[in-house]
Amino acid sequence: MKKVLIIETNIDHYIGTTDLTGLWLGEAAEFADELQKEKIQVDYVSPKGGFVPLDPRSMKYSDQAILAIYESEDFVSRALSNTLRPDQVNPAEYAAIYYTGGHGVMWDFPDNRELQQIALEIYSQKGYITSVCHGIAGLLNIKDKSGKYLIAGKTITGFTTAEEILAGKKAVVPFLNKKVAEKRGAHFQKKRFYRDFAVKDGQLITGQNPFSVRSVARLLINELKRSEQKE
Repeated sequence: MKKVLIIETNIDHYIGTTDLTGLWLGEAAEFADELQKEKIQVDYVSPKGGFVPLDPRSMKYSDQAILAIYESEDFVSRALSNTLRPDQVNPAEYAAIYYTGGHGVMWDFPDNRELQQIALEIYSQKGYITSVCHGIAGLLNIKDKSGKYLIAGKTITGFTTAEEILAGKKAVVPFLNKKVAEKRGAHFQKKRFYRDFAVKDGQLITGQNPFSVRSVARLLINELKRSEQKE
């Protein structure tokens, strides 16, 4: 089975402030944990490659399963210290791409052409584009070969406006996920704030918030298993 590519942010603070942000730990760790249980290999990439900062608040919400991944030598090395650069990635090696969250992604995911191209190539190979929480930012500006937004007409989800308000970040984020997604023609679905919710529409699989990571992973695993059986 082909590998899955996990995308993480290099941004360590809310732009225009000194407040710290970064990768939401569980959104990478729990996803990797689910795939590794199924013997599916993962690689990690970030817009600049190399070091990935952690959102300090995410440590507060890390359970023992998350910390077990975080403390592993492999995760520290490949997911946090030495992520790949986009130019080091061969899309043909991957069955899916997964955009993690943490508020930092709102600045370095939306307009990264290299990551968009990788995602499109995986998608064109019948692969899956997946995200959780703020990771939806990576999907918002992807356009297909005809210039149409990839999420147009698709049912997706991501971190909601209500969740931004509860997190106390509505005033500092550069945009609101639901507003932009709907402007792009997507059908944005949501559940009550901070409830587990994931949705699949064709080759897109998205999760609403940090509590939705394992649901996104399991939806993807089911699809990868089906695809493998057809081969």
